[in-house]
Amino acid sequence: MGEESLKKRKGEHKGREDRQSIQNHEPQTMNLQKQVGLVSGICMIVGTIIGSGIFVSPKSVLANVEAVGPCLTVWAACGVLATLGALCFAELGTMITKSGGEYPYLMEAFGPIPAFLFSWTSLLVTKPSSFAIICLSFAEYASAPFYPGCDPPQVVIKCLAAAAIVVITIVNSLSVKLGSYLQNFLTAAKMIIVTIIIVSGIVLLAKGKTENFKDSFKDSKISVSSISLAFYNGLWAYDGWNQLNYITEELKNPYRNLPLSIIIGIPLVTVCYVLINISYFTVMTSTELLQSQAVAVTFGDRVLYPASWIVPLFVVFSTLGSANGTCFTAGRLVYVAGREGHMLKVLSYISVKHLTPAPAIIFYGAIAIIYIIPGDIDTLINYFSFAVWIFYGLTVLGLIVMRFTRKELRRPIRIPIIIPVIVTLVAILLVLAPIISAPELAYLYCILFILSGLIVYVLFVHFKFNWPQKISKPITMHLQMLLEVVPEEEVTQ
Repeated sequence: MGEESLKKRKGEHKGREDRQSIQNHEPQTMNLQKQVGLVSGICMIVGTIIGSGIFVSPKSVLANVEAVGPCLTVWAACGVLATLGALCFAELGTMITKSGGEYPYLMEAFGPIPAFLFSWTSLLVTKPSSFAIICLSFAEYASAPFYPGCDPPQVVIKCLAAAAIVVITIVNSLSVKLGSYLQNFLTAAKMIIVTIIIVSGIVLLAKGKTENFKDSFKDSKISVSSISLAFYNGLWAYDGWNQLNYITEELKNPYRNLPLSIIIGIPLVTVCYVLINISYFTVMTSTELLQSQAVAVTFGDRVLYPASWIVPLFVVFSTLGSANGTCFTAGRLVYVAGREGHMLKVLSYISVKHLTPAPAIIFYGAIAIIYIIPGDIDTLINYFSFAVWIFYGLTVLGLIVMRFTRKELRRPIRIPIIIPVIVTLVAILLVLAPIISAPELAYLYCILFILSGLIVYVLFVHFKFNWPQKISKPITMHLQMLLEVVPEEEVTQ
């Protein structure tokens, strides 16, 4: 009996040692572990930003300015703005080293109400719906080769998209390392197709295919509203520049790796985007580009034939990479909201075996699947992307406010104050431009939805009506046993 218990203890001790080896022999606590390095950080940024947008819809920018010159200028300017915004987030991320993106920054700068409204809007609308849209575009590209000459049936697209969400959710629930390895692989795959398109464009330019760049500003439609809407569409393709701030707690050496990932990753994406657009214009006129259903596929058919099948295959990898990056980071937002008591407590629990916020990721995947059911939610995302910029602007404004109200906070990175001022002003312009230039009721509905979060906040957070927690107590208990999850441990220094 004594020998058996001794063996058992030895086995347990060995198991603990194996798990500790992940963390360089540091004792392992029930918290999110620092497993994301510099290369994974850059891949997370590049992999999440470069999704389906640059391959499918560069025409939305061109449609607003109607000429090649302003179109390329807008793409470059969007990259500069994304870099400036990300630098603001680098200061915030190294000053407040908590996961959850804008959430902890709004909490520190303005208190719990704006932070709650951000999590309310992000958790229920912007994050899951963008995850759903990325997976829907993956499904369209993946099913297209099997239905030549016609559109794939909607039921096929939706089932494939749902399957993609389930697989990505499972991968990210099982392992942080597996999720980041998958991200690294898919980022490498999408960089291959980006390189193929860029190199093809450079070769065509060298052969003298420059006729579409002559008088490139001729017949352009430039006004405050058209430029704003072009920026809006361009910035949607850059969305994801703040993804690393959602997983700050899991970054190795965040003071070094967070700013470095941003400074390398976003300019790299900007250069790629501008060069890809130049490549498109070497084989298509402005009119042809606007008429194309999927610009990258048209480019592939004209330049890479008979190997044009490469393009849809790699676009599938690209959209999957973007979806994986979105799931990896947004799951952390749900987790932090649960930890702060702004969502059900079970969402802040951590898997005992895998040390991932599994309940938060599964909840996020489930809501994304609900968004797939109605199908066409591109219009919805357009209306809610302006909500995203309300919170980007508010977060960067928080950086300016904390320069005066929280002087005691350590700032390993301190950017010139002019940068957050520029980003805040541009955010105000981006929020107001679509309302002024093309006022629609949908924008009002969006604002009403954000403000409806106030009612939820007052009832369940301020007055602490705890009947949802009471009702969910037996469900929480069963979920704990099923998923093998426990509350996070307090870290003692």
